[in-house]
Amino acid sequence: MTKRLFIKTYGCQMNVYDSARMADLMAPLGYAVAANAEGADLVILNTCHIREKAAEKVFSELGAIRRLKRQRQREGGRMLVAVAGCVAQAEGAEIQRRAPFVDIVFGPQAYHRLPELVARAARSEEGGVLDTSFPAEPKFDHLPQTSAAPGVSAFLTIQEGCDKFCTFCVVPYTRGAEYSRPGAEIIAEASRLIAGGAREITLLGQNVNAYHGGAPDGGGEWGLGELIHALARLPGLARIRYTTSHPRDVDAGLIAAHRDVHQLMPFLHLPVQSGSDRVLGAMNRRHTTDQYKATVERLRRARPDLALSSDFIVGYPGETDRDFQATLDLVGAVGYAQAFSFKYSPRPGTPAASAEDQVPEPVKAARLATLQAALQQQQRAFNQDCVGRLLPVLFEKPGRHRGQLVGRSPYQQAVHADAPAERIGEIVPVMIRATQPNSLAGEIAGERAV
Repeated sequence: MTKRLFIKTYGCQMNVYDSARMADLMAPLGYAVAANAEGADLVILNTCHIREKAAEKVFSELGAIRRLKRQRQREGGRMLVAVAGCVAQAEGAEIQRRAPFVDIVFGPQAYHRLPELVARAARSEEGGVLDTSFPAEPKFDHLPQTSAAPGVSAFLTIQEGCDKFCTFCVVPYTRGAEYSRPGAEIIAEASRLIAGGAREITLLGQNVNAYHGGAPDGGGEWGLGELIHALARLPGLARIRYTTSHPRDVDAGLIAAHRDVHQLMPFLHLPVQSGSDRVLGAMNRRHTTDQYKATVERLRRARPDLALSSDFIVGYPGETDRDFQATLDLVGAVGYAQAFSFKYSPRPGTPAASAEDQVPEPVKAARLATLQAALQQQQRAFNQDCVGRLLPVLFEKPGRHRGQLVGRSPYQQAVHADAPAERIGEIVPVMIRATQPNSLAGEIAGERAV
């Protein structure tokens, strides 16, 4: 009998990938993915711990899940509830204390053991299965081959964990040390994704450009640049992206890939976090603003049409008005097509959380508003510069209006155009006619590009 599996995913693209692999793991056991939690046999909350109040959001969601679980019991059935991901890793014991009805708590390095954990919880009337270990063996060795059709654009995790230990970040504690998957394993998974219909693959990692996986021929290691070259040789793969990067790990091989591999999109997410060298030092970022700008310049020389996005944190402990102005100056000097900016929020267990010179909330809010206004102005200007240009758009799905498709430009912009559904999966030249708040609008020009 088919059982229903509902997974709610929070946070980053790596969690999206992890959730898909959990579904793959449970499919041979008769679990089919459900659109909602009502009537589900297994509910998994795949959590993210990177932002403030992440745990409280999980507990709020668990309140609603608890009511559904009780309803299922009244109907004579049983719903297993699991909390996965980084909140589970960081606060597993607290979840069990505050939400004892949760049957399974497991971290991101243990999800390959999900069938075993579900079997243990099903045998127990009390539940309470906890697995937040960091296993010695790579979890990827124990995952099944991807089974579901990935869609036009697919994610592929190539690297996990981080050894940088930025003082504000929980990733080294929740995801563990850096691990890179072997090149042959990645090529094989990418080939399956392409066979399933993927035209674009985004390579994922907490620190993706620190990738150093074994070369397929046993002849040493590949860096990310070498991996990208190998993927570009796969027939049918039209676009390659990667995220998230660290400025210190942009090496000559990766810059050469941006220059030489036409499938590698001219859009790079390169987080800087602050424009103040003093704050960068306190964050343990291990680079200066001048080093960051020099890296950007090398990339732009290699790929003149490259556009950038970034991450910024305002109100890091001890940040002064002068430090914040340095961030605004950096934004003006570099220029971004997109960006993500946040107020600093203490993450339990990180060095910055115990700093005494926390910035008052009103100051953080004011600085964030100022920074976001500058970043939004740059994004609007970049989008406006696209009007009148012919951009290759990979159509991914139907749009909101009848006869409309939506796809992505090389710069990750959503683009809407009137087109028949059979053009989903094609890269089509689109003349951009207008900008909208969160997308571009255009019309197909000429014949099919691919």
